[in-house]
Amino acid sequence: MKPLTHDAIERNQALLIVLIVLVVAIGGLVEIVPLAAMKTVTEPVAGLKPYSALQLAGRDIYVREGCYNCHSQMIRPFRAEVERYGHYSVAGEFVYDRPFQWGSKRTGPDLARVGGRYSDDWHRIHLMNPREVVPESNMPAYPWLARTAADAEGIESHMRALKALGVPYPEEEMKNASKDLKGRTEMEALIAYLQVLGTSLKSKAN
Repeated sequence: MKPLTHDAIERNQALLIVLIVLVVAIGGLVEIVPLAAMKTVTEPVAGLKPYSALQLAGRDIYVREGCYNCHSQMIRPFRAEVERYGHYSVAGEFVYDRPFQWGSKRTGPDLARVGGRYSDDWHRIHLMNPREVVPESNMPAYPWLARTAADAEGIESHMRALKALGVPYPEEEMKNASKDLKGRTEMEALIAYLQVLGTSLKSKAN
């Protein structure tokens, strides 16, 4: 039997593919398994609460409208980013986010610490016509959000699905979710979501 030399492996395509898959699988496990066991990755930061029904509806709107295409929610641990946006992002802030909004796309500013930075009125004006508060903005306007009712019918089932994935929603909060959204607009829901972004770690730092 001939020894498996480097040249022999390269000439045998099937063997080469098997070995590549094996190496990638082992490398992936070496990187992923330790992360899954780290408490800083799997446990929420102190003070982190699951999104309320209104905030969760707002998050769905944020994803639906593709806000993540221009705004990341991930502050890197670099001096320039921390000075501009605030404390760098940590995994424990996002354990209830499915999917999380980390990324590197920044046509607009990062929103990881936008919660509490501006008033509700500022956000409302900004969403209705961004250029009224930021003249150089190229962000589109979202006036229909103020005329569209938030989805009160599907919010309870959404929360129950998240609870099955580990989000600790109390039974009473899930039952009252649809009532909490009745009479609320998508604009109100989106603003509620924006106002909570990054506040758990900010309050801990303060």
